[in-house]
Amino acid sequence: MSEGEQVSAAQLCQRELIPQPFAYKIMRKLSKASFVSITRGADGGCRLAVDLREKTLYDLLFAMDSVEFVNACMAPGYQCLWRERCGGKCGIHAQLESIQQAVDRELQSHSLASILSGKLG
Repeated sequence: MSEGEQVSAAQLCQRELIPQPFAYKIMRKLSKASFVSITRGADGGCRLAVDLREKTLYDLLFAMDSVEFVNACMAPGYQCLWRERCGGKCGIHAQLESIQQAVDRELQSHSLASILSGKLG
C-alpha cells in the first residue's frame, strides 16, 4: 500500500503470507488509528491514509497497542507498592525511566518510509 494503491484483504493476505483473521485484526487497528482507510463492498479495499515519511515506528507500535515498557512501572497510571509503602523516590525507577526514554526516542527517530526503504534515520 506504500505506493498509494488500494488492495483487498485477500490480496494483502496472499502477498504478505498472513492469515485472513490476522489481517482483519491488524486493519481494524490501523483504521481506528487513521493509518488506513477502508472501503467496504465489491470494489472495496484498504488504502494507506498517512504519509509514511511523517509516521514513525513508535506511532505504528502505539496504533497497534504494542508499545512495550522496559518494566511495568513505566506504564502510565502504574501503582507502585514500594513507593506507597516506603515513600520517596525509587532509584531503580529513575534508571529504568532513563532507559525507557532512550528506547522511545530511538523508535520515534525512524520513519516508516525509511524502514521500508532499508535506510534507517
